Amino acid sequence: MFFSTHFPSSRIRTGSAALTKLFQTFPVLWVFLLQTLAALSPTNQDLDAALQTSDPFVEIDHVVEHHIGLGNLPGAVVLVGHQDAIAFEKAYGNRSVEPEIEAMTPETVFDLASLTKVVASAPSVMLLVQKGRLKLDDPVSKYLPAFGQAGKKKVTLRQLLVHYSGLPADLRQTRRRRITSKNVLSRIYQTRLVARPGQQFIYSDLGFVVLGKVVEKVTGQSLSRFAQENIFSPLGMASTGFLPRPEVIPNIAPTERLKEGGMLRGQVHDPLASKLGGVAGDAGLFSTARDLARFCQMLLQRGSLNGVEVFRPDTVALMTSPQSPDGKPDIRGFGWDIQSTYSSVKGSFFSPGSYGHTGYTGTSLWIDPETQTFLIILTNRVHPDGKGNVKELRTELANIVGRTFQPASLPPADATGTHQP
Repeated sequence: MFFSTHFPSSRIRTGSAALTKLFQTFPVLWVFLLQTLAALSPTNQDLDAALQTSDPFVEIDHVVEHHIGLGNLPGAVVLVGHQDAIAFEKAYGNRSVEPEIEAMTPETVFDLASLTKVVASAPSVMLLVQKGRLKLDDPVSKYLPAFGQAGKKKVTLRQLLVHYSGLPADLRQTRRRRITSKNVLSRIYQTRLVARPGQQFIYSDLGFVVLGKVVEKVTGQSLSRFAQENIFSPLGMASTGFLPRPEVIPNIAPTERLKEGGMLRGQVHDPLASKLGGVAGDAGLFSTARDLARFCQMLLQRGSLNGVEVFRPDTVALMTSPQSPDGKPDIRGFGWDIQSTYSSVKGSFFSPGSYGHTGYTGTSLWIDPETQTFLIILTNRVHPDGKGNVKELRTELANIVGRTFQPASLPPADATGTHQP
């Protein structure tokens, strides 16, 4: 059973790191220990092994602490899952540095930003596909007639899910046409395509806002409620949801300073989702590393967790396998990134069949079915001034984890690309 009793605690890892620092500070002690081992051993094989062995999780400590020291982020929670268990889990630095310093904890709740797309929106759509209530190749306008204007009548759900719809990345705001909570949805429906459907990969927040509205139209429920009842609650993701309750806010990692003063905390950071009331298909979800671990493990177990089935195995396979139009270089699943211009987050050692996503606030996850491994990195890199950067941190941690659990027969894969929103 996932989340059973055989997980290493943060204290164990902290102790390992402390021991390493002790040896670095007093190298004579390290030499003495190795000489003692050599004297006790009938051969030098054990000594050679000791010299060559390094704890990959200590490497994680070094990398995260290095980037915190550079000011790239105030703190982080890193969680690694492998073979049905949590192999590593640790909190680093601070979750708040303004107006007061607060230490990061493993239980800290984060604004997931675009991880909303793959934890709430795409799964909700695929659940409706599984139930026969949606068809992937149906035009979006079948469910939302207003979306069909401005040449978008033939854009399909499938094209929105893989970011090949031709929609622009976001709405353009000008002095003459300001975006408000009253006009934001109509502005999206009025938006013209910037490429022919199916021809060009354009990562679009607008497409996932529309997918969220499709879910709401078909179910008669908000995206928040549908995802809660059909995904989060069955999986035991008790700290996951939109619009956090007031009592949860002290445990949420704050994001940016507000122009009018104060700090954004417990309200969605994404401007588009904010204008949509905090519940949107592109952003707005809040969660913890432990809850996301449950979600990742469900996918590795092909749709079930602890005896509860959320998706059929064929639905998970469909969602997480290449679905981009044939011959296109940017390969996406339904919501998920597999190998695209945004895939640097996966590093060089995760298998070609792995998949993941990032979030603008500094969140990311990557899942490898071949090795039964996942890496969750949660940061609030935009705190306090919006200037943090975790691009290198993500790649470095992915390389450590991917290399640690890489099959011996699998050569490193190329991972090129730029930072994903």
